Amino acid sequence: MAAPRTCGLWSYCGRGLSRAKRNCGLPGLRSSWPWGPLGARLLSQEKRATETHFGFETVSEEEKGGKVYQVFESVAKKYDVMNDMMSLGIHRVWKDLLLRKMHPLPGTQLLDVAGGTGDIAFRFLNYVQAQHQGKQKKQLRAQQNLSWEEIAKKYQNEEDSLGGSLVMVCDINREMLKVGKQKAFDRGYKAGLAWVLGDAEELPFDDDKFDVYTIAFGIRNVTHIDRALQEAHRVLKPGGRFLCLEFSQVNNPLISRLYDLYSFQVIPVLGEVVAGDWKSYQYLVESIRKFPSQEAFKEMIEDAGFQKVTYESLTSGIVAIHSGFKL
Repeated sequence: MAAPRTCGLWSYCGRGLSRAKRNCGLPGLRSSWPWGPLGARLLSQEKRATETHFGFETVSEEEKGGKVYQVFESVAKKYDVMNDMMSLGIHRVWKDLLLRKMHPLPGTQLLDVAGGTGDIAFRFLNYVQAQHQGKQKKQLRAQQNLSWEEIAKKYQNEEDSLGGSLVMVCDINREMLKVGKQKAFDRGYKAGLAWVLGDAEELPFDDDKFDVYTIAFGIRNVTHIDRALQEAHRVLKPGGRFLCLEFSQVNNPLISRLYDLYSFQVIPVLGEVVAGDWKSYQYLVESIRKFPSQEAFKEMIEDAGFQKVTYESLTSGIVAIHSGFKL
C-alpha cells in the first residue's frame, strides 16, 4: 500500500536523523550539548542537514516525501493530458528518443522507476515486440519448408511475442499506478508487464537483477537523489545501463527567458483550468529550476559508481537524457 511505503521513507529519514544525533554525542562535546555555543552551532548544522527543497519552499526531509506524494496523488488522473498540453505533445518525442537510445533487444529486463502511468513501459513493449517480430520474419524466410500451420502457430504464441522481455514498473504512488494499470488494460497490454509499489531510494529488488534502469521525469522529485542513483546501480546487472530523461538547464538565453515566462505564467494556469490544481503545477515548475545542471547531474551519476556517463540535451536543453553503465 502507498501509505506504508511513504511512511517507510519517513521512518528511514528519521533513523538517519537519530544516527546524526548519536554521532554528535562524542567525548568532549557532551558538556556543551545542547546549551552552549558549540551545541547551538551543532544543532543549527543538524537542522540544515535535514532540510531540503519542495520547489522553492524549504521543508524538512520528512515533509518532502509526503508533499510530493500528495502532488502526484492529486494530478494522477490528469497527468497524461497535462503532459500533452504543457509540452504541446513534445514529451512523446522525448520518450521515443529515450527508447531509441536504449535500443532494447528481445529478452531485455527493464526496471522503469517512477513510471506509474506506463508511458515508458508501453513504448518498451512495442519496441521489443517489433524487434522480435522482425527477427521471427527473418527466421521464417530462411525456413522455406515450414507449413502454414507451423507459421501461424509461431505468430499466435503470445507469450513469445516479446522474446522473454519484461518491464517492471515501480512507483511510490498508488494513484499513478492505478492510472497505468487501467491504461494497460484498455490498450491490451498483458504479457511482459508487472507493476510494483516501491520507493526509488529503497528498491524492493535483489542485486544485479535488471539489464536497464529508466527513470523519466521522476528523479527530481526524490528527496535523496544520491540514494536513488546508488539503488539504480545496485539493482542493475554488471554491464547494465542507467537512462534518465529529465528536465534540465536551457542553454540558449533567449529560449530560457521565453521558457521561464511560459513555465511560471502559463503552466500553473493550465493546471488550474484542466486539473483544478494550481499548486501542484507551480511545484512542478519550481522543482525543474532546483534540479542540477547537465554537468552537475552527470557528476552525481558518476559518484554513484556508473561509468561511461554521457548526456544529450534535447530542445535547447529543456530536457536531457543521461546514460551510464555499471561496469
